[in-house]
Amino acid sequence: MTDTTRDSTTYAALDHWVDTHFDEQTRMLQELVRVPTDTPPGNNAPHAERTAQLLANFGMTAEKIAIPAESCKEQGLESITNLIVRRSYGAGGPVIALNAHGDVVPPGEGWTHDPYGGEIEDGKLYGRAAAVSKCDFTTYTFAVRALEALGVPLKGGVELHFTYDEEFGGTLGPGWLLEHGLTKPDLEIAAGFSYQVVNAHNGCLQLEVTVHGVMAHAAIPHTGVDALQGAVAILNALYAQNAIYRKVHSQVQGIDHPYLNVGLIEGGTNTNVVPGKVVLKLDRRMIPEEDPAAVEAELRRVIEQAATTVPGITVDIRRMLLARALKPIPGFERLATPLQHHAQTLFGEPIPVIGTPLYTDVRLYAEHGIPAVIYGAGPRTVRESNAKRADEHIVLEDLRRATQVIARTLFDLLR
Repeated sequence: MTDTTRDSTTYAALDHWVDTHFDEQTRMLQELVRVPTDTPPGNNAPHAERTAQLLANFGMTAEKIAIPAESCKEQGLESITNLIVRRSYGAGGPVIALNAHGDVVPPGEGWTHDPYGGEIEDGKLYGRAAAVSKCDFTTYTFAVRALEALGVPLKGGVELHFTYDEEFGGTLGPGWLLEHGLTKPDLEIAAGFSYQVVNAHNGCLQLEVTVHGVMAHAAIPHTGVDALQGAVAILNALYAQNAIYRKVHSQVQGIDHPYLNVGLIEGGTNTNVVPGKVVLKLDRRMIPEEDPAAVEAELRRVIEQAATTVPGITVDIRRMLLARALKPIPGFERLATPLQHHAQTLFGEPIPVIGTPLYTDVRLYAEHGIPAVIYGAGPRTVRESNAKRADEHIVLEDLRRATQVIARTLFDLLR
């Protein structure tokens, strides 16, 4: 029997195992969706406990890493318990981490399905985090189970990293595990998209801008300083930056230009009161070629200069998040090549290796020198799955095939 024939037989066995156990995998995802992990408020420990129970049913022991309450509170979260499952095989191979996050934004309005129901309709499983990224809790778990069911000698190991701080930057998720020496894998795959392998992504800078004026009665507005007028001047200056950003283009396929969004505005006390304070929260996406320090310095300059155009206005600027971009680092091809090959075989279409304008926890692994890519059961596009919108869902056939892709890739790397 040739090596090619032997590999084909092994791949077929992995595929068959996933097919045979897919109903079980689907039920696991339903159970995960049914435990809310809305962030805020960020009470994520109960989900980790439920996940650990489900893993134990498969003979997988999850180490529970509880983040100190004070650290959670500083991040605006209620609780986090991260999980690591370590599967060790023979000596001489790489340790591969598979990371997915369980925290997610609240469901919001407009749902036609229960956001915590895990309902299945027309081949789609609905629920908050069904696509991003509780689906990949099951992708990675069942890929490892399929691999181990082969009963063949393997070298190296696999670690499942199920973490709960992606929405707020990852420092208490993978960042905590890496900074505290709880893990040091050789390679890493993180939750992503079944229709692409991602090797680069944007960075993200989030700032809170507090605009201070002086409150006054609306009948005598000249006795106050209108913070909202100051905020309007700042908003106009910020949005004008987007015209500049559209002229700057990344060399990474899949990523275009930088951009800025103001996502939250709060201020004022009543209709008949000149507002004394307005708070703006902004999100600045940075392409991989940009220097985060320079980006932040320029934004602060724009904000402070705009504030001076309204007499009496002062501003405080606080950094909420700095997530650096993911850049391809040597060794990522070890992951990207087999993932791309098996995805193209199983999905029957070209699967690109590209960048994405999102930002993710993957950057934290890369910052520790660990070659990393994004690949998982997610949709062809974020919009297609309604991720972060009403009726988020995962196409179950995508979940099945992505699990088979991961299982095949693990076999290639660990045999």
